[in-house]
Amino acid sequence: MLDNLDKFRCLKRSTTGAINIDPLQRGGVLTPEAREAMMEWADGYSVCDFCTGSLEGIENPPIKEFVHQVLPEFLEADQVRITHGAREGIFAAMHALCGAGETVVADGNAHYTTHLAAELAGLKVELVPAGEGPHYRVDPQGYQEAMERVMGRGERVGMAVLTYPDGNYGNLVEPKAVSEICHDEAVPLVVNGAYSVGRMPVGAKSLGADVIIGSGHKSMASSGPIGVIGATEELGSRIFRRSKLVPNKELEMLGCTLRGAGIMTMMASFPAVVARTKLWDEEVEKARWFAGEMEKLGMDLMGDRPHGHDLMFFKSQVLYEISKTAKKGRYFLYRELKKRDIFGIKPGLTRQFKLSCYQLPREDLKAVISAFEEIISSHPKA
Repeated sequence: MLDNLDKFRCLKRSTTGAINIDPLQRGGVLTPEAREAMMEWADGYSVCDFCTGSLEGIENPPIKEFVHQVLPEFLEADQVRITHGAREGIFAAMHALCGAGETVVADGNAHYTTHLAAELAGLKVELVPAGEGPHYRVDPQGYQEAMERVMGRGERVGMAVLTYPDGNYGNLVEPKAVSEICHDEAVPLVVNGAYSVGRMPVGAKSLGADVIIGSGHKSMASSGPIGVIGATEELGSRIFRRSKLVPNKELEMLGCTLRGAGIMTMMASFPAVVARTKLWDEEVEKARWFAGEMEKLGMDLMGDRPHGHDLMFFKSQVLYEISKTAKKGRYFLYRELKKRDIFGIKPGLTRQFKLSCYQLPREDLKAVISAFEEIISSHPKA
């Protein structure tokens, strides 16, 4: 096996130059400045050459200023740290703020990593149910009802989590309404903003959150995995507490987090990220236009109406019917889009799929719509 490793020498990506509509990647596309920084700082623990004991204390490059001054202002949080991703931030908050055996109340559209983080932290999960399709809405009042169910069993609610927006449908639950319910019960609210921080103009105080989580590789034009976590002064002192054994290291962060290209790309992209959040209304209008054009072709948008996010979930009976007789079956859509240099819908999906139009020009989106129109018109239905 070790005698033939040539396949690992040149790992090219076939999507280079194509139209990418993958929701996981649209907000993480690197800026030119970030690509330059990535090449400059790509070697191993590159920034550790400048470290005197703590990552967030490095002054040159200006990580200290970024973490302790710039990001707190951007996130409307008292304390901020870099993490390996949104899931690591959620786990750090749960592990630090909740007692063993307590319950986390989370929205029914929460990402699976919320469940994993709770399980790893030794916590239970009580879900606020999402409604039936096509909207799949979560009612803020459901948080009150979920907490009452937990307390009625004699259990303690240690935390509430709101996914804003959720990663399935792009639904936006009113965060202030959830915050008021949580704070009336003295329960801290964590907002998982993996698809909002860096895309939308959001902040912890504006949302009513005690802790806010972001994803650099999903929404902050960063080379991942990388994330951010911001917290109030009170909760930050618990989440970012220092080790008793190694006093200059923070326990939940396991000492240090991103030691290379990830943090440098986040900083290099940051001016562009701040600027683009101010254009969010244009992105929403574009997403609504795109969804309308897709529905004219027989694909049905799920989730909020009017839709408030670039992440969109479509159900398509027409594509599913085509897949019954098309060559390669349910993989036909992926192959047809690939022929037209369009990527981002997972292979094998036809009946339902997610996509994003974030930061794509209208000309590219018109090409995507035309591609779907051509595919549908050129294939017989079952």
